[in-house]
Amino acid sequence: MQISKNKVVSIHYTLKDNQGTTLDSSLGGEPLMYIQGIGSLIPGMEEGLEGKTKGDKLQIKVTPDKGYGLRDEALVQQVPRTAFGNQEVQVGMRFRAETPAGVQVVTVTEVSDNAVTVDGNHPLAGVDLNFTVEVMEVRNATPEELAHGHVHGPGGHAH
Repeated sequence: MQISKNKVVSIHYTLKDNQGTTLDSSLGGEPLMYIQGIGSLIPGMEEGLEGKTKGDKLQIKVTPDKGYGLRDEALVQQVPRTAFGNQEVQVGMRFRAETPAGVQVVTVTEVSDNAVTVDGNHPLAGVDLNFTVEVMEVRNATPEELAHGHVHGPGGHAH
C-alpha cells in the first residue's frame, strides 16, 4: 500500500542538520505514527513520503520554506524583566505569550537585570532538515481517526 492522503503511516527517522548533528530520532523508541495529508508533519516530509511503501528507506532534505519557515527577526524582542514577575528566568526557557496573532511560544535567548530577550521563531526556523527515514507500516485510517485528526492505538482511543 502506498502512502497517500488519509493513510496512517508509521516511520522511524533520524533528523540531522547540515553539519551532521543529530537533532531528533525515533530510533530506540516507538516509530512516529501520523495521518498523511492532514498537516500532521511539516510539508516537506509529507511530500517526500508521498507514494512510498512499507520497507522503503530514503533520505529527505527539507528546506526551511517546506519545514519550519525562514527566521523572522521581527519575532525577536526585548521585554522588561518585570514582565516575568518574581519568576526565575533563564536562557532556553520557553513561555506562552499573548500576541496580536494569538498565543505564541517564545524562547528566552538572553537575560539581563532589566530585560529579557525572547525569540518567537521555531527553534528549527531557517534550518535545512536532513531526514533518514524507514517506512514501517502503511494502512488506511479509520473513520474515527480521520474524525479526530490523529492516529489511535490498538483497540481505539479514549478521549
